[in-house]
Amino acid sequence: MNIPNAFTLFRILLIPVLVIVFYLPYTWTGIAAAAIFTTAALTDWLDGYLARKLNQSTPFGAFLDPVADKLMVAIALVVLLERYPHAWFTIPAMIIIGREIVISALREWMAEIGNRTSVAVSYVGKFKTTMQMISIIILLTQTSVVDSRIEILGFVSLYLAAALTLWSMIIYLKAAWPDFKGSM
Repeated sequence: MNIPNAFTLFRILLIPVLVIVFYLPYTWTGIAAAAIFTTAALTDWLDGYLARKLNQSTPFGAFLDPVADKLMVAIALVVLLERYPHAWFTIPAMIIIGREIVISALREWMAEIGNRTSVAVSYVGKFKTTMQMISIIILLTQTSVVDSRIEILGFVSLYLAAALTLWSMIIYLKAAWPDFKGSM
């Protein structure tokens, strides 16, 4: 167990804490849930930085880090559905969660055929993740303190994240297309 992997495991342990705090019957729970999510987002950045800086990248960390990210984002979007039970929230949430499933399956398949590097993380994917984190943090806070201007910023970020999600999925699928064609 190294430091980056410990941060990744910590991020996974924060998931049930986020859900429990979100559903507590207090007015401050949205802000607390946003703080928990922010901590998870920061540890996501920190574990990657430390893995590179300390040369502590491991196959286990390479597997677990994206799983932790996807779980945290998907679960946060699902709990936010209670606050925003409308199509204008559900559709971008479905796009984001659906893309994560498709790309995870694509990476698994590409690794199986020995060509995982053609679907490595791109800068568009990193920007998409940043927009997801920003939108979720903002929207979680809005369950406690409602400011329509800030809430709109959260939705603009969410829609930008959904658009980037589709764009990055197209990039990944395009990179994998020659392998798809060859195996049909």
